[in-house]
Amino acid sequence: MRPYRSAPALAGCAALVLALTGTGTAPAAAAAAPGPRDLARQTLPARDGWAAEGPGTTGGAAAAPEHVYTVTTWARFKAALAADTGGAPRIIRVVGTLNATEGGCASFEADGYDFDRYLADYDPAVWGRDTPVSGPQEELRAASAKKQAASIKAAVPARTTIVGVGDDAGITGGSLQIQHVDNVIVRNLTLESPLDCFPQWDPTDGATGAWNSEYDAMVVYGSTHVWIDHNTFTDGRYPDSSLPHYYGEVYQQHDGELDIVRGANHITASWNVFADHDKTLMIGNSDSAAATDAGKLKVTLHHNLFSGVIERAPRVRFGQVDAYNNHHVVKKGQPYAYTFGIGQESRLYAEKNSFSLPAGVSAARILKKWKDAPVTALGNYVNGRPVDLIAVHNAEIPAETLRSGAGWTPALRTRVDDPRALPGLVTARAGAGRLR
Repeated sequence: MRPYRSAPALAGCAALVLALTGTGTAPAAAAAAPGPRDLARQTLPARDGWAAEGPGTTGGAAAAPEHVYTVTTWARFKAALAADTGGAPRIIRVVGTLNATEGGCASFEADGYDFDRYLADYDPAVWGRDTPVSGPQEELRAASAKKQAASIKAAVPARTTIVGVGDDAGITGGSLQIQHVDNVIVRNLTLESPLDCFPQWDPTDGATGAWNSEYDAMVVYGSTHVWIDHNTFTDGRYPDSSLPHYYGEVYQQHDGELDIVRGANHITASWNVFADHDKTLMIGNSDSAAATDAGKLKVTLHHNLFSGVIERAPRVRFGQVDAYNNHHVVKKGQPYAYTFGIGQESRLYAEKNSFSLPAGVSAARILKKWKDAPVTALGNYVNGRPVDLIAVHNAEIPAETLRSGAGWTPALRTRVDDPRALPGLVTARAGAGRLR
């Protein structure tokens, strides 16, 4: 099986247009017209998590008509993001599914790159396992990867609201980059994880080597006051189980679904679905990033559904993370490592979450100790029963004993539900297409 090479075009996308209200271009789609409850004009409610701190999060809610865009292609979406508003708020309404890799992987290949030649050159039987790969095909792979990155990454400016229109709005193959900006809202989108067309083979990664990929569906990097709400993050058409193997290892073309890193601060992620993914949600990406991350990475996660994910739901370094009222479903037969990763100088407060675990998966695995850091875990339910997550972890995995008591108490919350209600409540209401 060869790696993914093309993405099917979505019917009708080419005929749709970008509408810049008030500029005399084609009118916005009727579905995007403001109604009695215009999602694009909504702001984060007061006290709704860390993103409500200080001035709160309003995104582009106050955008003037000339800074309201309706987009139906990836190119038009990037154009709307890049449009000069003089720093004024902007709203981008997404209609239908935007395909960031419509031309397929071949459209990014540098002249002379040959995947079969790459496999032959770096076969461990030829190259060995002790030295990172180098040479012409690796250079061409890197050049190809650079072309893909430039095409699929989309920089989101400050004071922006991105909102899906209707029940079927989304992005496939794109990576939203919220970097070094303030005041952003992203809502009601189905985000299919981007596929890395050109993973790098690293023969020195682990005992047998590994394929390493890039691109998260969304990255919040050094940004503040970001609200991520009612989105669905998924591998969609290309689950890991569909990926080929080379050199005996999975040709891994996925990275994460959401990363919050490098001094990002005051983030609320609410009512999202994170589905069927491996390394799902990372808060803080390096133990050595204290210079940017210490005292920051304050993130609230509430009423999110994590279904079929293997790990990092989330993994935390540094920040004060409030994870409450989330519902976690581990599916029968799926690989599962852990849910909450306790990392360098983290202060996780996990309260009133619910977990559905199949037979044979112990609640002791919900917490995973990466580094010594205190954690609070209160009022959590597993399969409908209250469980002291720290106590069961320490009893069954004494070599990774966790310290109880994160040393802080969350104050920025709105509704807090009984965890026994979460399986029905969150499953019914979280994700894209559920806003009315």
